[in-house]
Amino acid sequence: MMKFIKFLVITIVLLGAIGYAVYYFGTNMASEKIMETVTTELENSGEMEEIKKTIENDPGLKAYLEEAKTANTEDLPFATKEEATRALISKVGITELNDIRVKVQEGSMSKEEVLENIEGKLTEDEILALKVIAYKELYGE
Repeated sequence: MMKFIKFLVITIVLLGAIGYAVYYFGTNMASEKIMETVTTELENSGEMEEIKKTIENDPGLKAYLEEAKTANTEDLPFATKEEATRALISKVGITELNDIRVKVQEGSMSKEEVLENIEGKLTEDEILALKVIAYKELYGE
């Protein structure tokens, strides 16, 4: 009986470790692929320039991103697009992120609603890290 319990515990621990590894590496690969695809699509379609113009013409969005210029990047929880994507996937979820994307494209969700939704799920440092990454992507700094 004791050997069976020991076998069961070891099996559960191994399955948990394997599950975590698959989740972690799967999320890494998925986040890298997502960012590569999105970046390529934005650059090839010219939408990156449109996004820059939209931000420049919207004082609220411009002010929102301005904080990224002076942020101390050493203390931020992540610094790359892939890490940011992984954090968003784990905190918000792929399904909800896709729902937000669809609603924004349809025009049924405002930028204020998007920001409110995302800000409710992330810490202030994570939001600042996202701003820094977005700023660097848009302005190449």
